[in-house]
Amino acid sequence: MLEFLRIQNLALIEDLELEFAGGLNVLTGETGAGKSFILRAVNFLLGDKLNADMVRDTAAKAQVDAIFIQDGEELVIRRELSGDTGRSRLFINDALSSQGAVLELRERLVWHTSQQGQQRLLSPAYQARLIDRFLPEQDVITHKDQLLSAMRELLLQKQELDDRVRTLSDRREILEFQAAEIQKVDPHPGEEDELQARKNGHKNAARTIQAVEEALGALHGQGEGMLDQAATLVRAMQTLTAHEERWADEASACEDFRQRLLDLDVQLRSYDLPDGDYDLEKVESRLFELAQLKRKLNRSLDEIVNLRQEIEENLSFLDSCALDSKALERREAELASGLGKALETLNNARQKTALELCINMARDLAGLGFDPSVEVRIAFTPVEIYPGLFEDRARLLWVPNPGQAPQPLDKIASGGELSRFLLALVGLMTRESLPTLIFDEVDSGIGGLTLNAVGQRIQALADQQQVILITHWPQLAAKAARHFNISKAVGNGTTSVSCNRLADKEIFSELSRMAGGGQQGDVLAHELLQG
Repeated sequence: MLEFLRIQNLALIEDLELEFAGGLNVLTGETGAGKSFILRAVNFLLGDKLNADMVRDTAAKAQVDAIFIQDGEELVIRRELSGDTGRSRLFINDALSSQGAVLELRERLVWHTSQQGQQRLLSPAYQARLIDRFLPEQDVITHKDQLLSAMRELLLQKQELDDRVRTLSDRREILEFQAAEIQKVDPHPGEEDELQARKNGHKNAARTIQAVEEALGALHGQGEGMLDQAATLVRAMQTLTAHEERWADEASACEDFRQRLLDLDVQLRSYDLPDGDYDLEKVESRLFELAQLKRKLNRSLDEIVNLRQEIEENLSFLDSCALDSKALERREAELASGLGKALETLNNARQKTALELCINMARDLAGLGFDPSVEVRIAFTPVEIYPGLFEDRARLLWVPNPGQAPQPLDKIASGGELSRFLLALVGLMTRESLPTLIFDEVDSGIGGLTLNAVGQRIQALADQQQVILITHWPQLAAKAARHFNISKAVGNGTTSVSCNRLADKEIFSELSRMAGGGQQGDVLAHELLQG
């Protein structure tokens, strides 16, 4: 049951609150007063989309709040609509939620029948979905849908397998050629960098060895090297110093230099030379071989190593795909068998349910002002959903008047007839589940005794569940347990919609207005209230 509804800054509504009762709640008002905005707010709250232009110009966002009573517990839903971005946020019991979550709740909370609903009733696909709601076991539909979904997924897998096989088969020769070329060279991950490092290491080692040899050669020379010459220099400087003291510092420096050369000689002789024993020609040859392979396949060496793995997997797949195909075919046969049995069960259930539904619908339509001999029939058309497997799709047919041949509902029904047809369907549909029913001018196009019959049916529905009715008929409004009047007013250049719960004299005045006003309206309002 919808217990409370608040709408803020949505279209012409600035701030509006409604506290609904159980039973029949009626919303009335002049045409264009804004009743439709209230229903749009409810639909928005329960998952419909609204554009940002539905937010009032003076506000940053629109907000709709509702309290539902479900299984004795409160369910609070709030949805906000940003005026800047058009995005919405949804909260269920103050926790941020998704549109999908509230859509799952929707049918358990509200059934909204409107003129739009009447038009949907003309769609054969919608008719088929409605009729399926009367199946005593909904599991048969779920089981069929699961099998059909699994079948479609499997067929998609088969198609993908076939496409891959066809693509790889067309490329098999080039794949085998590439595999052979790679196998001849047999590259390894990082091999090129390793070879280049070895090549560079060889060059560096050769330069180091040469430098050490040249340094030792300079120190020792062919005849007299730097060490001998340094010793000669030291002796000469010592002789000079013996005769003249002023050469003492220079002589000492020469001796230090000679000692430095001796130390250098010791270090060079003990230096651990790098291993220069590389087969540089072999390294160069391997690098050339790798370079040729890269040019031939137009890939880097790392890509070629990965390509090798990919080619092996693809060729292995081509060799083993026949087994995969056989497995998919076996699974397809199993699903086809299961789907066939599920369809047989579902089709039989639909046929049986259709007979019961036609009897109940004819009875209820006769109670809504149709000819007592009115007939409802359901025609089934087999639709192939898998080769050799057919699902019966239902379509409503009816005979509103004696002597007429059955015709599709969408071909002959008037607006008033559709209103009553929908009312009868909803009445049958909600005998077990009890959501809030919202009737949006479902009484359009009817009047007189038929209107009384419609009123009695709506009252009967309201006796077992909550009904919210938008109507222009005083005969229906007078049956309300709670009556709200929707009005529109202009103030300070701004148009606003307001809603007032009516009581006593206000109800009388509104019924009189709906009946045409004046003395005649007062008389009818008085009669209706005396009931």
